[in-house]
Amino acid sequence: MADSEKQTIVRDIIVVGTSAGGVEALTELVKYLPPNLNASVIIVLHLPSHSPNVLADILNRGSRLPVFLAQDGQAIEKGHIYVAPSDRHLLVKAGYLQLWQGPKENGSRPAIDPLFRTAARAYGQRLVAVLLTGLLDDGTAGLMAVKMRDGVAIVQRPDDALYAAMPSNAIANVDGIDYILPLSEIPSTLAKLANTPKEEEPEKPVTREMELESEMANFDIEELESDAIPGNPSPFTCPDCGGSLWEIEDGKLLRFRCHVGHAFSAKTLLTKQSDKLEDALWIAVRALQEKATLADRMASRMRDRNLSLAAKRLQQQSEDAQQQSEIIQEVLKMLNGKSAEST
Repeated sequence: MADSEKQTIVRDIIVVGTSAGGVEALTELVKYLPPNLNASVIIVLHLPSHSPNVLADILNRGSRLPVFLAQDGQAIEKGHIYVAPSDRHLLVKAGYLQLWQGPKENGSRPAIDPLFRTAARAYGQRLVAVLLTGLLDDGTAGLMAVKMRDGVAIVQRPDDALYAAMPSNAIANVDGIDYILPLSEIPSTLAKLANTPKEEEPEKPVTREMELESEMANFDIEELESDAIPGNPSPFTCPDCGGSLWEIEDGKLLRFRCHVGHAFSAKTLLTKQSDKLEDALWIAVRALQEKATLADRMASRMRDRNLSLAAKRLQQQSEDAQQQSEIIQEVLKMLNGKSAEST
């Protein structure tokens, strides 16, 4: 094909993912996007399930582009910014958005990986994905999907991020990240990418694994009931539903997914297991304290009835239970101290 006949594309779909520190970062990002941006911007910020949907209002105060709370089935328009509502995954289809209360990924809904993955599947080379400040490593697997489809990956420079973990994990695990930038340089880079045509290259196909994981986020019943879960069975169980987890080796990244679609990076799974362990230990503390109190009351009743031997045994049980409770509380203090250090 002659040079004059080569096809060009524009990078007109921008997806942005962030977590802790994200409101501040997104406020700065949208503030400096030009009003004539030749692209659509689609944003996921980790939100608690019952959070009020105020992010669009916050961003609209400083944005020169209109910001909307995403709606299911909403058409994607250039020059518009869309933000995910709480407790719904924001997925990208060809030409429109989809909201779905599918299984959580990395403990979050909305999560970043489903947004990045479905956008990569739908738009390939036209996609630019931006990962900003946050804890743990949601977004890393999604950026891998973006690079598999020849999209552009931009990561906030860790020393510039309020929370460096999410950018650092992406840099450590994703090959071929295109830009590692301070937040202040990202808006101009996005504008340049959106307004500079690029020669279209042969499209890399969507893998079966990407299709499967995208449909799991969409809670596709046929996929959930199939035996085609990616990866290999692992000895671990899902902390969200108790089902078996499949282990997925995704380049340098180790991930896990259960049969109904809950997904975890290894770091997130470890954090969730630590949370479950803490819950179990607090349950043990409560049970031991109740046992100590009951045994103490029974010992008192035995003494009132001059049953000294029975009272002595019950008193010893009370003291043993109290001592065991105190030991577990010391373990909890150690666990909480280590958790604070890792944060």
